[in-house]
Amino acid sequence: MTTIGNLKDLITQNVRSSGIAFAFVVIVGMFAFMTDGRLLSPGNLSNLVLQYSYILILAIGMLIVIVGGHIDLSVGSVVALTGAIAAVVVVREGFPWWVGVLAAVATGLLIGVWQGFWVAYVGIPAFIVTLAGMLLFRGLTLLVLDNMSLSPFPGEYGQIGRGFLNGLLGGYGYDTLTLLIFGIAVAGYAVASYRNRRAKLSYNQDVEAIWLFAAKIVLVAAVVMWFAWQLATSRGLPIVLIVLAALIIAYTMITKHSIFGRHVYAIGGNLAAAQLSGVRVKRVNFLIFLNMGFLASIAGIVFSSRSNAAQPGAGEMFELDAIAACFIGGAAVTGGIGTIPGAMIGGLIMAVMSNGMSLLGVDQSVQQVVKGLVLLLAVGFDIWNKKRAGARTA
Repeated sequence: MTTIGNLKDLITQNVRSSGIAFAFVVIVGMFAFMTDGRLLSPGNLSNLVLQYSYILILAIGMLIVIVGGHIDLSVGSVVALTGAIAAVVVVREGFPWWVGVLAAVATGLLIGVWQGFWVAYVGIPAFIVTLAGMLLFRGLTLLVLDNMSLSPFPGEYGQIGRGFLNGLLGGYGYDTLTLLIFGIAVAGYAVASYRNRRAKLSYNQDVEAIWLFAAKIVLVAAVVMWFAWQLATSRGLPIVLIVLAALIIAYTMITKHSIFGRHVYAIGGNLAAAQLSGVRVKRVNFLIFLNMGFLASIAGIVFSSRSNAAQPGAGEMFELDAIAACFIGGAAVTGGIGTIPGAMIGGLIMAVMSNGMSLLGVDQSVQQVVKGLVLLLAVGFDIWNKKRAGARTA
């Protein structure tokens, strides 16, 4: 196959993922130029990780919800309530910080059980259940906090959302540990990609040319290590980035290689076929919302830790940002399609746009208009892509 053919196949084999990756590069380049490089400065990149990590955590859970054919409008209120519970336990009652973490996670799991029961076993649409949950959990947050902010958290709790690992392995003007961890991650990605390529070849599946495969690995490694260097020369490795990376790896494996993940895609893709195939639809739907409650509690811990307070208005509009991240990242409105990496890229696009416009001094109202238009275009592209695929197969 020719070089041009290889490049064409790489771009067109998955229009959704390649298109969103290209859009991300263009948006980053545009805002880097408009902000005179401030967007990509070491300090600002560290702030990006801290400021938007909780949205990316929510997007992981929301992606699974959307792939399963549902929607969750309550996650912002769950973030507020779980943060409030942690504050009451730690700040008001004086328990150790880790007890507050456990209390927040337990609250998120209970919320997941509550909403999963109504959706899976009673049969109420998730839109209605979570809309009710959005109001219910926001009201409970106000009751728990007496409509007042509660702060400050102890230093250990604050390290979750604001802390850095720096200097543990030394380094002259940079943090060696950060570079080492990212280097290991790049090596792991290269090995996994190579094994995946060999597996495809063993089944006589088409793969890209070896030079193109190597070029892709080198390009990814260069970008990742550049990002690692920026962090290493700033404040080191954000603790919340470790949490986020662990969740991304774990849930990528779950969605791709677990029975639960395959059943979620089956239900979202064709509910009737999934039922006829013996998929326990009610159980899977229950677990989808249990998982969403768990991840919302993690996001609540991270957000309250970074804010150093539990606030009655915490988490407002978080659900819309998480939903937008999934749709921009390639999730289908009708369910059955979407990936964790895609949702992460969609979340990063939202983060870069928000951060870039803030650096440029763009008014908050204009930022909301831009985000709305981007979401509309992303969904429009999804619909156009489906019609294009349908016309090709007709």
